[in-house]
Amino acid sequence: MSKTAIGFIPLRKNSKGIPHKNKKRLLGRPLFTWVLTEALFSTLDRVYIFTDDADIIAYINNHFSWSQKVYCIERSSENASDTATTEAAMLEFCNKVDYQFDIFCLLQATSPLTKRTDIDNALNTLNTQNHDAVLSVVKTHRFIWSKEGSALNYDVFNRPRRQDFEGLLIENGAIYATWKKALLSSKNRLSGKMGTIEMREDTLVEIDSQTDWEIIEQLITADFKTGRDANRIDYLILDVDGVFTDGTVVFNREGEFSKKFDMRDGMGLEILRENQVQVMVMTSEDSEVVRKRMKKLKIEDTFLNVKDKYSLLENLCIKKGISPKQIAYMGDDINDMSNMLRVGWSICPANATKNIRFHSDIVLNHSSGAGAIREASEFILNYNKRFNDL
Repeated sequence: MSKTAIGFIPLRKNSKGIPHKNKKRLLGRPLFTWVLTEALFSTLDRVYIFTDDADIIAYINNHFSWSQKVYCIERSSENASDTATTEAAMLEFCNKVDYQFDIFCLLQATSPLTKRTDIDNALNTLNTQNHDAVLSVVKTHRFIWSKEGSALNYDVFNRPRRQDFEGLLIENGAIYATWKKALLSSKNRLSGKMGTIEMREDTLVEIDSQTDWEIIEQLITADFKTGRDANRIDYLILDVDGVFTDGTVVFNREGEFSKKFDMRDGMGLEILRENQVQVMVMTSEDSEVVRKRMKKLKIEDTFLNVKDKYSLLENLCIKKGISPKQIAYMGDDINDMSNMLRVGWSICPANATKNIRFHSDIVLNHSSGAGAIREASEFILNYNKRFNDL
């Protein structure tokens, strides 16, 4: 009989180190969505957000409806205070949740480098190695000293070479998996016979300060960029405002009235489709004007009101069997950042924001709403020619 495993992500509304940390945008996405997305694509059966923050609950209900695995449960103010322990929140959750499960997997939003493979590794280790609990660790080859000036893990007169030094395992605070019965009995995330899973050394960084935040952004960015290689571009995903349009919106008393589109862009997209490049649109706006324009352009895969574009991209890739390396993404502002880093090629108009231009593979000569998409289409057609004989 298979064991049922749930993920548990505790989030507090208030944070002293970084105000509103869990909702603060990390590469264009709220911090908590990084680990949430990985959890949703892991083998966990359900993932629970346990929070006292109504904004986070509303965000998930509105923008993660594509997943049947995520649930929100309200956390009491008592267990969301500065002095409350994570264990107290875990036990409160167990008393509130109306779902039978065997394995409890605690995931920390402050560890956004956690991958779905790490989560699955923890679950598999707990299931197969007769442990009561499993925690994630990082191997370090640093030499540890006490404040009294004593070396704790090596002989100062026989300093080992790195390759000969076994090192130490350090708890990185990212993943804790345990059996429900062990948690309820010990009232602790760790008890009984404990095992470890190793994660990458850079996952030792947790977000507790602004400096940590900046380090994590650099690590995620580098991770995405080093994972790229040359592939044919089979898909082009486009933002709307600031890509199709110059970002200007005309309103009347009834609301949004008009946007301005460049007809040359439409022809460029038609030529792309004729050359077997599928076009998709992904925008945070819920606009009837956009809906009608995309229908006229015959872009069937049009996704409106998307706040977390990265999770939607991951879901599309899995459902359609697409590698991100086959995708070119064109955006202009911070909410496009994570997707532009994730895909094979990132493209932006000449008038995109400074950060987007800095990270984009291709900065076009044309501005948004003035032929930028047509220029991007021509780049893709020319780029794909190198794959014609493969």
